[in-house]
Amino acid sequence: MNRTLYSLFVLTFLAAVTGFLGACSGPLDKEASYPTDRPRGSDQPVYTDQKRQTIWGPEDDLSTKLFGGADKDGKAGGSGIGVNSFLWRAALDTISFMPVASADPFGGVILTDWYENPETPGERFKMNVYILDKQLRADGVRVSVFKQKMDNGAWRDDKVPDTMATGIENTILTRAREIRVAQLGAAHK
Repeated sequence: MNRTLYSLFVLTFLAAVTGFLGACSGPLDKEASYPTDRPRGSDQPVYTDQKRQTIWGPEDDLSTKLFGGADKDGKAGGSGIGVNSFLWRAALDTISFMPVASADPFGGVILTDWYENPETPGERFKMNVYILDKQLRADGVRVSVFKQKMDNGAWRDDKVPDTMATGIENTILTRAREIRVAQLGAAHK
């Protein structure tokens, strides 16, 4: 009897959610109108076809703002994400050979999964990349590298060369500068 009541409850809940979501949909090909203000003495809002205001400013091409394209004044640098867009893209380019487990552009954290180079079997690496600033600065990126070696059929932590993380940080910074120069050069043409 309890199983029947539970099934009935689940079906009722799903029907209610489906009905609610169906009521929210409308024609997708029509531009939305947003209420702007109410005339004095009226309880009816006035609707216009203006672009609405979003948390990133007026509604324009959000992909440009989110992922660091140049704005209307030709300025670039990533106003929509929480970190410098040049460093973010350079970090992704630099570690593109490794499988990315997690990437958070608002927090500036990229976590890779373990990568085993086919040329050196029995040895694998993992990286955590942190973009620390909204400006393109030398101290705006931090890399942590982890290394493991196969020992008797089990992976064991191994010492990472001291220069490895610094070398990857320098590679990211160099790539970020290249991206910035290329984008600013294209904006001035």
